Amino acid sequence: MATRSSSAPIALGAGAARRLAKLSAAEGHAVMLRVAVDGGGCSGFQYRFELVETADADDLRIEADGQAALIDPVSLPFLTGSVVDYVDELAGSQFVVRNPNAASSCGCGVSFSI
Repeated sequence: MATRSSSAPIALGAGAARRLAKLSAAEGHAVMLRVAVDGGGCSGFQYRFELVETADADDLRIEADGQAALIDPVSLPFLTGSVVDYVDELAGSQFVVRNPNAASSCGCGVSFSI
């Protein structure tokens, strides 16, 4: 289940929170997931995920179960209404964005168009 505060336009799913907790435990300190949108990819835009220890002053911070993800202000309009989660499937395990703004996406789910 995703948790979204009334002021946060993006949610962090429970799967992503669990994965971040495991990664933090493995690192020995808290890590956060930075989610960004870059130009490029086979569909026009692509998601970028990065583990970081600190937030920038203008980041939007979303939290679930004591874990956090960060979104920069440039990426925010592309991600509004989305859920950031983590999937563990036969095809592989990865962070994903369920983005209602995406008109189409590639097969790998990393790039999208609006």
